[in-house]
Amino acid sequence: MRINPELIQNANMNPTKETRQQTIDDLCTSIDQGTLVLPLYQRDLSWTLEKCVELLNYQLSGKAPVSAISYNIINRTEDAVQQISFITRELVDMRPGLNSVIDGQQRIATNYKAYIGHPDFKDVVLDLKKGRFIIKPSDAEPKPHQIPVGVLLHRDIEEFRRYLGRHPALSKLEVQNALLLVRNKFKSYHYTINQGKDLSEDEQIKWFEVLNNAGSRVTVIQMRLAKLKIYDIDIYDDYTRVYVARIKERGLERVFEKQSTDVSYPISALNPAYEVIVGQAHSFNYCPMAPDTKENQICNLKPDQIRRAIKMTLDALDRVFSFIDTHHLKSPDRIDYINFLLGYFVFYPDALSAQEEQRLIDWYRKVDFSNTSNTERRAIFYSLLQRG
Repeated sequence: MRINPELIQNANMNPTKETRQQTIDDLCTSIDQGTLVLPLYQRDLSWTLEKCVELLNYQLSGKAPVSAISYNIINRTEDAVQQISFITRELVDMRPGLNSVIDGQQRIATNYKAYIGHPDFKDVVLDLKKGRFIIKPSDAEPKPHQIPVGVLLHRDIEEFRRYLGRHPALSKLEVQNALLLVRNKFKSYHYTINQGKDLSEDEQIKWFEVLNNAGSRVTVIQMRLAKLKIYDIDIYDDYTRVYVARIKERGLERVFEKQSTDVSYPISALNPAYEVIVGQAHSFNYCPMAPDTKENQICNLKPDQIRRAIKMTLDALDRVFSFIDTHHLKSPDRIDYINFLLGYFVFYPDALSAQEEQRLIDWYRKVDFSNTSNTERRAIFYSLLQRG
């Protein structure tokens, strides 16, 4: 019997022997020193404040350790993926010895924000009476039995001591001792680190996908688009967050079916701009809806073309809301109303004739997206673009 030599090679390789441990304090210090970084394809921070508080409370009172973090240790920079910094996502200088986080960004970033007293955590406090971290009302000062997490866990213990000095209720010996116990627990809390060495980009992404829901569609989209950072385009800050914020500002949070659609909806909305920029007539499967996202095609555009596509799409989004308001149309209860009109205005940016304006009004009032298949919605959009 012939045995594949790779089987013997794989059986002799045991990456679990590379496992080690690091404290939260060590992890945060490594970020400050610039040795703990992220691969360029990593998506941005996605945890809600509630999710961050949940982690802090688990680290405070959980009876089992938090799941492991995964690193790729970079020794050969010539073969490595470009790296970016935590939180600010700035490009970093490539050098041997960097630890690139493949899995664990959200957990590490949560602890790091507490460690630096980040503004995102200004309303997170340890409530001594409740014995856990909570989110206080944003317009209220911490109560005498509460201390901000960004003070309690701040990297500079003098920041912590100065705060106690200004709040007599917290500076009592028994209270101070309790706070120091909590602070020291977090500083010395250990994470298990699973690590590989000099993994190729494909190997990293495969590992990432195994660790994150077996490579969900949205995760793949985010990883590909995050690479645009190398061209000084932050797809999140420059576009997806802006798109989502403009919709939510109008109280239309309900159109986002789940958190993943905060990415897939705005990315699919770029399809019409892509077709206009490359000069192709509308193709049936370039409909501005989540199943038709074209992240590969978007990433293949030149940087100035991507910026143009973003501007065209956001301008069209504003025009959609102006159109709805001007004609006193019902508030959209599905993203299709918004993205389909957006796509129309991208293809036809000039002022509408009275006849075409009435056609759009009639379409908006009569179209029904309930119980429609993807094929039916593609047909609806295709028909909308056909001007008589």
